Amino acid sequence: MRRTGTILGAAALTMLTIPTHAHAAAIACGGGVSTGRVAVNGCISAQRGSIGKAPTREITAHIKARNTGTKGLNVSYEAFFRVVDGGHWVKVGSGRTYVRPGEAIGPVEVGSTTRVCGPVKVEIRVHARADGAAWSGWSPASTKQCQT
Repeated sequence: MRRTGTILGAAALTMLTIPTHAHAAAIACGGGVSTGRVAVNGCISAQRGSIGKAPTREITAHIKARNTGTKGLNVSYEAFFRVVDGGHWVKVGSGRTYVRPGEAIGPVEVGSTTRVCGPVKVEIRVHARADGAAWSGWSPASTKQCQT
Protein backbone atom coordinates (compact mmCIF):
# COMPACT_ATOMS: atom_id res chain seq x y z
CA MET A 1 0.00 0.00 0.00
CA ARG A 2 2.81 2.41 0.93
CA ARG A 3 4.71 1.52 -2.25
CA THR A 4 1.64 2.18 -4.40
CA GLY A 5 1.21 5.58 -2.74
CA THR A 6 4.86 6.41 -3.39
CA ILE A 7 4.58 5.43 -7.06
CA LEU A 8 1.35 7.39 -7.53
CA GLY A 9 2.89 10.41 -5.77
CA ALA A 10 5.95 10.29 -8.04
CA ALA A 11 3.73 9.98 -11.13
CA ALA A 12 1.65 12.98 -10.04
CA LEU A 13 4.79 15.04 -9.45
CA THR A 14 6.09 14.08 -12.90
CA MET A 15 2.81 15.14 -14.50
CA LEU A 16 3.11 18.56 -12.84
CA THR A 17 6.51 19.16 -14.43
CA ILE A 18 5.47 18.34 -18.01
CA PRO A 19 4.75 21.58 -19.93
CA THR A 20 1.09 21.91 -20.85
CA HIS A 21 1.86 23.78 -24.07
CA ALA A 22 4.12 22.09 -26.61
CA HIS A 23 5.61 25.44 -27.66
CA ALA A 24 6.07 26.88 -24.17
CA ALA A 25 8.96 29.29 -24.01
CA ALA A 26 11.96 28.65 -21.80
CA ILE A 27 12.49 31.11 -18.97
CA ALA A 28 16.00 32.48 -18.37
CA CYS A 29 16.80 34.31 -15.14
CA GLY A 30 19.39 36.97 -14.44
CA GLY A 31 21.48 37.68 -11.38
CA GLY A 32 20.03 38.18 -7.94
CA VAL A 33 19.53 41.35 -5.95
CA SER A 34 17.94 41.82 -2.54
CA THR A 35 15.63 44.06 -0.58
CA GLY A 36 15.36 43.54 3.13
CA ARG A 37 15.10 39.78 3.64
CA VAL A 38 13.94 39.05 0.07
CA ALA A 39 16.24 37.85 -2.73
CA VAL A 40 14.95 38.72 -6.22
CA ASN A 41 15.76 37.50 -9.75
CA GLY A 42 14.44 39.00 -12.98
CA CYS A 43 13.57 36.45 -15.68
CA ILE A 44 12.64 36.61 -19.38
CA SER A 45 10.96 34.38 -21.95
CA ALA A 46 10.25 34.84 -25.66
CA GLN A 47 7.29 32.97 -27.21
CA ARG A 48 7.08 32.65 -31.00
CA GLY A 49 4.16 34.11 -32.89
CA SER A 50 3.28 36.00 -36.05
CA ILE A 51 1.23 38.87 -37.33
CA GLY A 52 0.32 37.88 -40.85
CA LYS A 53 3.64 36.79 -42.38
CA ALA A 54 5.76 38.83 -39.98
CA PRO A 55 7.34 36.71 -37.22
CA THR A 56 6.92 38.07 -33.69
CA ARG A 57 7.96 37.28 -30.16
CA GLU A 58 5.88 37.69 -27.04
CA ILE A 59 8.54 38.93 -24.60
CA THR A 60 7.49 38.21 -21.02
CA ALA A 61 9.09 39.46 -17.81
CA HIS A 62 8.95 37.24 -14.73
CA ILE A 63 10.16 37.53 -11.15
CA LYS A 64 11.46 34.99 -8.66
CA ALA A 65 11.54 35.95 -4.98
CA ARG A 66 12.81 34.15 -1.89
CA ASN A 67 12.14 35.24 1.68
CA THR A 68 15.22 34.44 3.76
CA GLY A 69 13.70 35.78 6.99
CA THR A 70 11.52 34.33 9.72
CA LYS A 71 8.48 36.57 9.06
CA GLY A 72 6.20 36.70 6.04
CA LEU A 73 6.45 39.80 3.86
CA ASN A 74 4.44 41.63 1.27
CA VAL A 75 6.63 42.20 -1.78
CA SER A 76 5.91 44.77 -4.51
CA TYR A 77 7.65 44.41 -7.87
CA GLU A 78 7.95 46.10 -11.28
CA ALA A 79 9.34 45.03 -14.65
CA PHE A 80 10.64 47.13 -17.52
CA PHE A 81 11.53 46.22 -21.14
CA ARG A 82 13.81 47.68 -23.81
CA VAL A 83 15.50 46.83 -27.06
CA VAL A 84 19.22 46.92 -26.27
CA ASP A 85 20.30 48.91 -29.34
CA GLY A 86 19.49 52.23 -27.65
CA GLY A 87 15.83 51.86 -26.77
CA HIS A 88 14.38 53.42 -23.64
CA TRP A 89 12.92 51.48 -20.70
CA VAL A 90 9.15 50.89 -20.82
CA LYS A 91 7.19 49.53 -17.88
CA VAL A 92 5.50 46.24 -18.79
CA GLY A 93 3.92 45.42 -15.46
CA SER A 94 3.90 45.42 -11.70
CA GLY A 95 2.39 43.45 -8.89
CA ARG A 96 2.37 42.55 -5.24
CA THR A 97 2.48 39.22 -3.45
CA TYR A 98 2.91 37.75 0.00
CA VAL A 99 5.96 35.55 0.53
CA ARG A 100 5.94 33.29 3.60
CA PRO A 101 9.07 32.84 5.74
CA GLY A 102 11.64 30.66 3.98
CA GLU A 103 9.40 30.38 0.89
CA ALA A 104 10.48 30.89 -2.72
CA ILE A 105 7.96 31.94 -5.36
CA GLY A 106 8.19 32.11 -9.12
CA PRO A 107 8.80 32.56 -11.80
CA VAL A 108 5.68 34.74 -11.65
CA GLU A 109 4.70 36.62 -14.81
CA VAL A 110 4.89 40.38 -14.31
CA GLY A 111 4.05 41.65 -17.80
CA SER A 112 4.66 41.14 -21.50
CA THR A 113 4.98 42.91 -24.83
CA THR A 114 4.76 41.64 -28.42
CA ARG A 115 7.47 42.74 -30.86
CA VAL A 116 8.08 42.07 -34.55
CA CYS A 117 11.31 40.07 -34.84
CA GLY A 118 14.52 41.90 -35.45
CA PRO A 119 18.20 41.00 -35.26
CA VAL A 120 18.51 42.67 -31.85
CA LYS A 121 18.80 41.68 -28.26
CA VAL A 122 15.97 42.52 -25.86
CA GLU A 123 16.34 43.05 -22.15
CA ILE A 124 14.09 43.18 -19.13
CA ARG A 125 14.87 44.40 -15.67
CA VAL A 126 12.97 43.74 -12.47
CA HIS A 127 13.19 45.26 -9.02
CA ALA A 128 11.23 44.67 -5.83
CA ARG A 129 10.50 46.18 -2.45
CA ALA A 130 9.58 44.28 0.69
CA ASP A 131 7.42 46.02 3.31
CA GLY A 132 9.58 48.52 5.17
CA ALA A 133 12.58 48.12 2.85
CA ALA A 134 13.94 50.21 -0.01
CA TRP A 135 13.61 49.18 -3.65
CA SER A 136 16.20 46.59 -4.59
CA GLY A 137 18.76 47.14 -7.29
CA TRP A 138 17.87 45.93 -10.78
CA SER A 139 18.01 42.26 -11.75
CA PRO A 140 18.44 42.13 -15.55
CA ALA A 141 17.80 39.30 -17.99
CA SER A 142 18.08 39.34 -21.78
CA THR A 143 17.56 37.21 -24.86
CA LYS A 144 18.19 37.43 -28.59
CA GLN A 145 14.71 38.38 -29.72
CA CYS A 146 14.28 35.87 -32.53
CA GLN A 147 16.59 33.06 -31.51
CA THR A 148 15.25 29.59 -32.06
